[in-house]
Amino acid sequence: MDFLELKHKRIAIVADWLIDFGWAELVISHLLEIFPDADIYTSVCFMNHPMLAGRKIYTSWLQKIPFLNRRHKLAGILRPFAFRSFDLSQYDIILSSSSAESKHAGYIKRWTQTKHFCYCHTPIRYYWSHYEEYRNMMEFWFLNPIARFMLDSLIQWLRRLDFEAAQKVDYFIANSKNTAQRIWKYYKKESEVIYPGVDKKKIVRLQEKWNFYLGLGRCIPYKKFDLLVDAFNTNGKQLILCTATDTPLFRELKTKSKSNIEWRFQVSNKEKDTLMSTAKAFLFPPEEDFWLVPIEAMMNGTPVIAYKKGWALETVIEKKTGIFFNEQTTESLNRAIEEFENQKWNYDEIQKRGEEFSKEIFQRKICEYLQNNSKLF
Repeated sequence: MDFLELKHKRIAIVADWLIDFGWAELVISHLLEIFPDADIYTSVCFMNHPMLAGRKIYTSWLQKIPFLNRRHKLAGILRPFAFRSFDLSQYDIILSSSSAESKHAGYIKRWTQTKHFCYCHTPIRYYWSHYEEYRNMMEFWFLNPIARFMLDSLIQWLRRLDFEAAQKVDYFIANSKNTAQRIWKYYKKESEVIYPGVDKKKIVRLQEKWNFYLGLGRCIPYKKFDLLVDAFNTNGKQLILCTATDTPLFRELKTKSKSNIEWRFQVSNKEKDTLMSTAKAFLFPPEEDFWLVPIEAMMNGTPVIAYKKGWALETVIEKKTGIFFNEQTTESLNRAIEEFENQKWNYDEIQKRGEEFSKEIFQRKICEYLQNNSKLF
């Protein structure tokens, strides 16, 4: 890609936090590939990853606060002010990747000609779209009543801070149409939709499909692993669940699972790729703003069984690349599985659909959008 005007820009890439490598961090890595000279700003950084090698990384004062610096859920009240403390006046472009508070970067100290582009994964879920769900499923154990009281007391103030920060963003880029609708609903801002992507060069598709279903992700409430366990405890079919998070919910569901359900903890990339390629279907039970795992599954020629809301509606083509279920219930999911097993699948067609969401397309569209909208004079 040759975008001459961008080569002369001073660029800051801003992340909510850099603690472990997930799908939001994959997007950051794709942005860093485009801009090899960009500096990185984040609230805290405890991640050792090749994408950060040789980079200038600036962390906020939160990095120096023991206990809170590794617990982003508890630090949410402080993060807006941590990002507002950054001096970004030497940059032409601020590019924030935000599902939380990184959009506050450049709120106070930036050059008058600086353009702030926010690649938005979602307006903050625990303030806006999923407030009640997060409030009712807090993970602070015996401190939950105190945490609920604090959140209820502060939520209007936190929403006002978040809305104010959004008004300072020059251009929003949404990772999906679903997210674009939320940006308008909560921030009253227009946005450009540019889908994130997967590096198709790393996909090694295996032709054989084995007799198991696959679920993969963090074992936290909204990912709906409990729904998968209940459904497969009922239907008796083979299920492999992969997670990298040792949470109370993980331990509870592992104990609850019958013998047809196998749990694998912190699988390697090689093992994950093999499972993704050989599964009968990938299971996608949550309502997500975006999640690249179903795209990766389709790139492997693996169909997806998905909850019929959010990101899935923009990626899965019903009865061509997957099957939808309408309700997050055991009965609805098991009906979809039975429908799936009675259908014939064209794995080549599924793979082609996945490749429509490639890293290369994402990077080209990001560059085009930034170049078209970042002229200083």
